[in-house]
Amino acid sequence: MIKLLFWIVLLAVIAFVLGFKRGRPAPREAQRPPPPPQRGLEPMVSCTECGAHLPASEALPGRGGQFCTAAHRASHEARLEAAEAARASVGRDDAGRS
Repeated sequence: MIKLLFWIVLLAVIAFVLGFKRGRPAPREAQRPPPPPQRGLEPMVSCTECGAHLPASEALPGRGGQFCTAAHRASHEARLEAAEAARASVGRDDAGRS
């Protein structure tokens, strides 16, 4: 009976030691490097022409808003100039009728 109790206790101790070692993380896993610090968040703006969102530092200012490319800025400003020219010609036509 004593021998049986001895073997049961011995097996329990071995199982406990093996389980304890398996449950602990390896020392290398415990010492992970901290994540790199995030850069300061930057406000986002949308392109007036296409609506794409981009950081404010990358946006190109122009007449009528901010743009993602010089081509979008040029096409928007050309459309604004055409609209202003059309309004001016309508205004001159109305003045000539009176």
